[in-house]
Amino acid sequence: MRVMKNGKTDRRVKYTKMVLRESLVKLLKQKHITNITVKEICELADINRATFYAHYTDPYDLLRQIETGLLNDINEYLAGFSFSIDDGSRSVQILEKIFEYIKENAEVCSVLLSDKGDIAFQQEVMMIVQKQCISEWTKKSVNKDVAEYLYSFAITGSVGVVHKWLKEGMKQSPREMAAMLINMTNRGISAFV
Repeated sequence: MRVMKNGKTDRRVKYTKMVLRESLVKLLKQKHITNITVKEICELADINRATFYAHYTDPYDLLRQIETGLLNDINEYLAGFSFSIDDGSRSVQILEKIFEYIKENAEVCSVLLSDKGDIAFQQEVMMIVQKQCISEWTKKSVNKDVAEYLYSFAITGSVGVVHKWLKEGMKQSPREMAAMLINMTNRGISAFV
């Protein structure tokens, strides 16, 4: 990475990485990563191959770096957050922040969470949340086996809700989505009928 004298990353490097990421995301909307070439990414980004290889080894490396950035952001959002049962306001606040993040990064999130995305990445996202949820639920004397089933139920439904929200153009606000998910998770169907 090119660094200027004052220690900041060169703006050209930031720009190059940004257009390469955007190009890969656009291509992932059309096809799976296994069918994407460096040549295609470079043509779409209007960057030469030597520049690509100065930053990434192959399309998989570029995808991994995009995923790592998202995982780091998710970890930051969840750091210090307690999933313990409360009146719901704290849970709504953190989920609202997560939905805001998803909305700000809608294009990349919709691709990475789709069937063209990396299953290992999706599982890693789920594991981050799972570890925290099960830990908090077992502290509240929920049997570990039951906590794992609760988590599977909640996360699978949540991913489905996020998919639908992204696919339909994010018409509801992040706050509305957060409140809806909390209600669905805590009260199920009875919260809406």
